[in-house]
Amino acid sequence: MSEPAMENILHAALLAAGEPLSVERLQSVFPDEAMPEKKAVEMALQRLQQSLEGSGVELRQVASGYRLQVPEVYAPWVARLWEEKPTRYSRAVLETLAIIAYRQPITRGEIEEIRGVALSSQIMRTLQERGWIRVAGHRDAPGRPAVFATTRDFLDYFNLSSLRDLPTLMEIAEPGPEHPELDLEVPVQGGE
Repeated sequence: MSEPAMENILHAALLAAGEPLSVERLQSVFPDEAMPEKKAVEMALQRLQQSLEGSGVELRQVASGYRLQVPEVYAPWVARLWEEKPTRYSRAVLETLAIIAYRQPITRGEIEEIRGVALSSQIMRTLQERGWIRVAGHRDAPGRPAVFATTRDFLDYFNLSSLRDLPTLMEIAEPGPEHPELDLEVPVQGGE
């Protein structure tokens, strides 16, 4: 029996893993005596990506490596498979995450200064439990406050390869034909 094409082996490995795999990890699925070069794996990944175009699965590179995922266009249908509603995050959680992503490493006090309000411990706990932020060290200042930074899980969750993939603040701030102004008014329900 002949060995399957490298892109088919990589496809199977990525499907079975259920998490992003680095090129080095993908190389390790081959026996030592037949381990392909990094460049050969990258070329096979490109071929796999091309072969999946237009299908219900796409190969995506994120911070932790490569993963197979459902393209966004199919999300409305695939989401019906799960009865539970996706977790909704408060505006305060999302603001805090955005501040950390754009200003890291940053202390809790600096986040409070930017937001103009005290920061709930629950917000930081939620972001840490989700694996999106971590304590990256301590500032050399009175009280040695913790400094926070985002994680690879944050990048992976938001389909980012690196922080450079975040939209610039100018792209977010300037509405235009390709970036219409966001309607930030949230309807109040139930008299809250």
